Amino acid sequence: MTRVHRRPPPTFTRRGFHRQLAGFLAAGAASASCSLPGSSLRERDGRPRGRFVDIHTHLGQQWGARGALTVPYLLDWMDEHEVAQAVVLPLISPESWDHPVTTDYVLERTADHRDRLIPFCSIDPRTVNLANHQARRDLLERYRDAGARGFGEHKPGVAIDDPRNQSLFRACAEVGLPILFHLDTVRNFDAPGLPGLESVLRAIPEATFIAHAQGWWANISGEVTQAQMQAYPTGPVAPGGAVDRLLSAYPNLYGDLSAGSGANAISRDPAFGREFVLRNAGQLLFGTDVLRPDQEVAQFELYASLELPGEVGSLVFRDNARRILGV
Repeated sequence: MTRVHRRPPPTFTRRGFHRQLAGFLAAGAASASCSLPGSSLRERDGRPRGRFVDIHTHLGQQWGARGALTVPYLLDWMDEHEVAQAVVLPLISPESWDHPVTTDYVLERTADHRDRLIPFCSIDPRTVNLANHQARRDLLERYRDAGARGFGEHKPGVAIDDPRNQSLFRACAEVGLPILFHLDTVRNFDAPGLPGLESVLRAIPEATFIAHAQGWWANISGEVTQAQMQAYPTGPVAPGGAVDRLLSAYPNLYGDLSAGSGANAISRDPAFGREFVLRNAGQLLFGTDVLRPDQEVAQFELYASLELPGEVGSLVFRDNARRILGV
């Protein structure tokens, strides 16, 4: 497990540092500056340099006794872990978090760092004044035009195939926003084998879906109970899991590898986990679900241990996300 340590406050501003770094580069000292903290050097295609695009991060106020996850902290954490870009997700449903993290908050906080911080937007499907399909679409278009690249983290206390969800998913598809959803036994709930999710995938093939959380990842195994869809099952993975089957059948479906659920799915049966990543490399997205300072994040150490071929690592760690999001 990799532990994130809080750094002491810097003695210079981020803007001042980049101005200084630009001077070093102009002077021909690029090789000496590449390892400096806080750098966001560029690849030849102009994108920020780093091994990873993180599909799942958050910003927000203090959580219980834990500190707030701020933009400066997130950017420094990204630099430390070679994360070139990160998706920042709002959390607006009452089931999703201990305080609302609104779309407007995410858009505002990421505004000065859009090369690295990629905002998503969110709407709760139960919002009475957005029950009309056109009203939902109009709001999604406004969010998209303000910079949102996707929709989520979608985490309401309804069934995944609830008609209100499906209307919202159709609006996202029409506006061109990929949908990152949380699935367990409370939020976007479903049954073992994920029949509700499959009905959504059949009904809305034009949408791009990114699946996350315990209910999705428990179904990597062909033997899963309803209780395990709110947990982190251990032991060997039984053949016939819904996750493999759905990824194979629906090219518009992707797996979000973040959080304890994603790490557990791959690590619980290491031989199976590695083969799973290899055969589904085109539909998997690296992520961490970092949401507080000093959080232990398993993904960096886990994926280093898998020793994936270079082309597989490039797809999973970075290229799939950039293709889906157009960044």
